This record gives sequence, C-alpha cells and structure tokens, in this order.
Amino acid sequence: MLEELARQIRDQKVVLFAGAGLSVPLGLPSWGGLMRHVATELGYDPDVLVRPGADYLQLAEYYRLESGSIGRLRSWMDRTWTVPDEKLNASRVHNQIVDLDFPFIYTTNYDRNIERTFELRERNFSKIVSVLDVANACSDRTHIVKFHGDFDEESSLVLSESDYFDRLDFDSPLDIKFRSDILGRSVLFVGYSLSDLNLRLMLYRMNKLWAASRFADKRPTSYIFLLNPDPVQERVLESRGVRAIVYDGDSPDDALPGLFNQLIEAVRRGN
Repeated sequence: MLEELARQIRDQKVVLFAGAGLSVPLGLPSWGGLMRHVATELGYDPDVLVRPGADYLQLAEYYRLESGSIGRLRSWMDRTWTVPDEKLNASRVHNQIVDLDFPFIYTTNYDRNIERTFELRERNFSKIVSVLDVANACSDRTHIVKFHGDFDEESSLVLSESDYFDRLDFDSPLDIKFRSDILGRSVLFVGYSLSDLNLRLMLYRMNKLWAASRFADKRPTSYIFLLNPDPVQERVLESRGVRAIVYDGDSPDDALPGLFNQLIEAVRRGN
C-alpha cells in the first residue's frame, strides 16, 4: 500500500488533508483544551462546563452568543498558538510535509505552522482562504488551503455550531476547489479522529461524487492514517474508497513521522 501511495506522491497525484493531530505535538491545545479556555473566559469551572460528552460546537456557539463575537477568542488563539521558529525547525512532521512536495495541502487547523515551515525552508506557496485567493493562486507552487479558516481573517474561521452547519452545504469556494483538486488524485488524511462528523461527511460526499459517474471504477484510492485498528470504521471507509493505514507501533508520537519517513524513502527509491 505504501509503495503505491509513494508512487502517486512522486507523480504529484496526492492531496494531503491534515487535521489537529498535526499541531498537538507542538504544544497546541486539543479541541478539549480550547473549550476549557472558553469555559474559563465565560466564568465557568471548566470541569463543569467541559464535562464528558460535552458538545464542543455548541460550547463555541454559546461563547459567540454570550460574547457577541469570537474576536477575543481569535486574538487569544493567535497570540498563544504561535510556535517559535526553532520548534518548527525541529518538527519532523512539518519538515517531512515540505519534503514530500504535495501539490495541494488542505488543513482544518487555524494556526500558521505549515505555512511558516514553508517560509523557513524558503519554499514558495500560495495560501488560500478566500475566493480571491483561489483566483490568484499560482499554479506552479504548493497550494496551502485553510479549509476551516485562518487567524488573519476572522470571518473565515469555522469554530461554532452555526459555522459547521454553514459548511455542511459544501458549496463554498474552498469546497468547490477541493472537489476540483481531488478529481484524478488520491487524498491522504492525517491527524484526524473518525469521530469528526465533518470529515465523515466529506468522505461520503467524495464517494457519492464518483458513484454518480460512469467511471467509479477509475477513482483513485484515498488513504487515512489511523493510530489504532478499528475493523468497523475501516470497513465503512473502504466502502467509500478510502483505505486505512493503521499504525502498529507503541509510540503514538512517532507514528506520523514514521509514516512520512517511509513514504520519503519510497519516493526517493523510485526517482
């Protein structure tokens, strides 16, 4: 499986789609950590408001309703989620992403760590947040698409329940671009939990798009990297054209760097 994926990467036929698991090793908070900060800002005990089973999207919606906007939260995230350059230089995963030379990188992370790593490596890229960015993106450089928004543009952030509901239509300029970019290409999903409804709906829509055509058997295989085996989820994913690459080691921190290292070696063997 990895040899085939490496061949597609070498042929510039893979779109990387990266989630929060990419940023947590850098010390950025998980969704749960962010919601604990939200609770504190609202004057609640985080252990009370962010209880087991809490709906994080509704908590973010509650914050917006109570505060009038997410402006203060966005400013806090922007200030505290900045990672020092020396830490990014030492991040194996972020540098491996540059080395793998994906033509398109989609991320649901708000932070600028992928873009900053490209800058530190002196590699050109086009950051895409808005319809204007889509129109002006250079075709000869990597497109880094901030699928859930960017700190530089507060209105672009997908954070609360209403934001997610709006995106479930999948008809924004970024959604249209994504559908275009994945035609004829595989997608490699990393840093995601399969409890993410947005991701599962996206996979369903991708499958439906191909199934409605006369060429479903020609659809490129997509992949998702999982830390733990789950036969139920793996079977459902396979039915939607997505093969699971399951980590079989003992150190979750080494899982994604290990995968990317194997892919880099396989790509180089084929050159």
